[in-house]
Amino acid sequence: MSLLSPGSTFPALPLTPPGGPVLTLPDALAGDFGTVLFFRGAWCPYCNAQLRAFQRANDSLAEAGIKVAALSVDDEPTTADLIAKHGLTFPVGHGADAAAIANLTGAFVNPDPVYLQSTGFVLSPAGKVVVSVYSSGAIGRLVPEDVLGLVRYVRRPAAA
Repeated sequence: MSLLSPGSTFPALPLTPPGGPVLTLPDALAGDFGTVLFFRGAWCPYCNAQLRAFQRANDSLAEAGIKVAALSVDDEPTTADLIAKHGLTFPVGHGADAAAIANLTGAFVNPDPVYLQSTGFVLSPAGKVVVSVYSSGAIGRLVPEDVLGLVRYVRRPAAA
């Protein structure tokens, strides 16, 4: 298990939205900047706040060419309820294999009960890691304003 550093290719990960077909990250975000969020679960107040914040910023993120996807180990009904509760319009996957994701990305895993700790990645349109944010607990996570600012900064030299 190693951490994903800037410039690393983001590994292919399955994301299964409730009732939907399996998506593959980072392919599902290709062509745009991407934000991938691993969250602890629907029970986590910090995760709920983060997901709500990304939903509130959805229009600004889309205008900046940034797509969002999130996943957790929660089961399908719990994830469906979470999506409905917050009106989430970006893909949210359920049933993530915490150990497999940790092996591919370096995300921290809580051992008992098993869940992924908060982890976030900003990806380039080519699926390369621009920024990785690893947390070993409830706090320390990406926020939409930082993602927007980073993408605007990364794009600035290209426009000049």
